[in-house]
Amino acid sequence: MSGVEKIQLNDSVHPEGHIVTIYQQDIVPCALDLLTELVKYKMVTLLARGQSIPTAVAVANIVTENMMKGNSKILDIVVDSEEEKDRPLVSIIKITVLKTN
Repeated sequence: MSGVEKIQLNDSVHPEGHIVTIYQQDIVPCALDLLTELVKYKMVTLLARGQSIPTAVAVANIVTENMMKGNSKILDIVVDSEEEKDRPLVSIIKITVLKTN
């Protein structure tokens, strides 16, 4: 990884592929991290909550439209919310990126 402190990789492979949890962080290093994961795995799912959602959307866009244009695509986007005990609703997004070549 590029040394981005607040990125969490779940090493287990899920039905939707490898999952990368995005926190509020710089976009370009995170995009490079996603690019690295797409080299290892054919499918990677970005998971973000609350204020991290714009970062996840920007990262997915940069990778699919610039870094891997024509070689990747956004397969699925799921938007949801969750409520934790004694806390307000928090929005969640899952963006699944697929390497096509």
